[in-house]
Amino acid sequence: MRKPGIDQQRLIATFILGGVLFNYPILSLFNTSSSLLGIPVLYVYVFLAWGFVIGLVAWIAERPR
Repeated sequence: MRKPGIDQQRLIATFILGGVLFNYPILSLFNTSSSLLGIPVLYVYVFLAWGFVIGLVAWIAERPR
């Protein structure tokens, strides 16, 4: 049996991870003039990181207790 506050801690950690993923130093790594399948690399990164964070939150929230 899991502790009652473990999901809250995981959600807080996911929030911090999202803050790091969307912070300037990381975003500047992908801010180049190249493209991937005609889409700028920065847009691909933002979309994939956003989807990853949403998926992680959904996975934490929907886990059986």
